[in-house]
Amino acid sequence: MAVLDHLAIAATDLPAGVAAVEAALGVSLQPGGEHAAMGTHNALLSLGPGEYLEVIAVNPAAPDPGRPRWFALDSFAGPPAPRAWIGRCDDLEQALAVAPPGTDVPMDFARGDLRWRMAVPAEGLLPFGGVFPALITWDSTAHPAARLTDQGVRLVTVEIAHPAPEALRAALAPVLTDPRVQVVAGDAPALRFGFQTPAGERWLA
Repeated sequence: MAVLDHLAIAATDLPAGVAAVEAALGVSLQPGGEHAAMGTHNALLSLGPGEYLEVIAVNPAAPDPGRPRWFALDSFAGPPAPRAWIGRCDDLEQALAVAPPGTDVPMDFARGDLRWRMAVPAEGLLPFGGVFPALITWDSTAHPAARLTDQGVRLVTVEIAHPAPEALRAALAPVLTDPRVQVVAGDAPALRFGFQTPAGERWLA
């Protein structure tokens, strides 16, 4: 069974995405890094022990990865918005065995002393129109959350809207359960993230 690891906010431009999230939450993000295999880069925010938020965008200085980028970033447009949520598991293959088709196959990644394996869909888009969680295993004792300054922001709600909420709940049940995750009926797949911040409750949608 996976647990919630981090959230991904997509942006067409990383500085603009960082500015939007900082304005919405009232705190500062920290530099992240580059993902050479995906041609992306990010900035990070602590959500407390073991959890964080990333703002992620295509890196204009990186070469084309030669495959669809994760979180379907190749097709992302518009203002910064929640794009994915990521579950952490000890056994990625075991988690994938009970996940729906399209969660896909593990890839190995590294940055500095960080080592992780993550299942990346071949076409970039996660199941259920992109709102099923991505799955990750950290292969070292290093984890991004432990390196971030805790600014008192905590995740309160992951709200997932989908036209087939019961099917999504059934698919999630063997993979990841968290009382903060709420599946609701919606006309189209969509994510909203709710937070408690030093300035009160804030949402990213």
